[in-house]
Amino acid sequence: MSSTDARAAQSMPLIEHLARAGRRAAEVVLVPAGLRPRQVVTLKLLSEHGPVSQQALGELLCLDPSNVVGLLNELEDRGLTVRRRDPADRRRHIVELSAGGEAELDATYALLDRIEDQVLGTLTAEERATLHHLLERAVGADRPPSGGLPSCAGTSPCDGEPVER
Repeated sequence: MSSTDARAAQSMPLIEHLARAGRRAAEVVLVPAGLRPRQVVTLKLLSEHGPVSQQALGELLCLDPSNVVGLLNELEDRGLTVRRRDPADRRRHIVELSAGGEAELDATYALLDRIEDQVLGTLTAEERATLHHLLERAVGADRPPSGGLPSCAGTSPCDGEPVER
């Protein structure tokens, strides 16, 4: 393969371009609704995995513990999440999605469906399903580590932020 062919086959510039277009479209819709993309991801993870420790959630989100606290404070203030002490270890907090958080996530997904239609409108339903599956594999969502939750700990930056330890 020539160097020109190798450059043409690079996926990262295309992924970055698509991510930027999706991020712009999402911010136009989500910010007026009151949620930032990281908050949506947090609610989605809690919906999918159920109650998790605050530390595990931080690892899933690739965030420093102090940033997790700020994020959860915002979500808790809006009644979207609930934090409680772990009865088995009073030093740990368990975080879960509230009923209000579940409703907000449902409403947000309706908005995100419109964004996906806009950004991925040239793909068929089958191609979108394939893309979704490939993206899940690429981020490791199909390879749970020992704790049973996918993690980005020790990997490259997630969501545009370095993993801080």
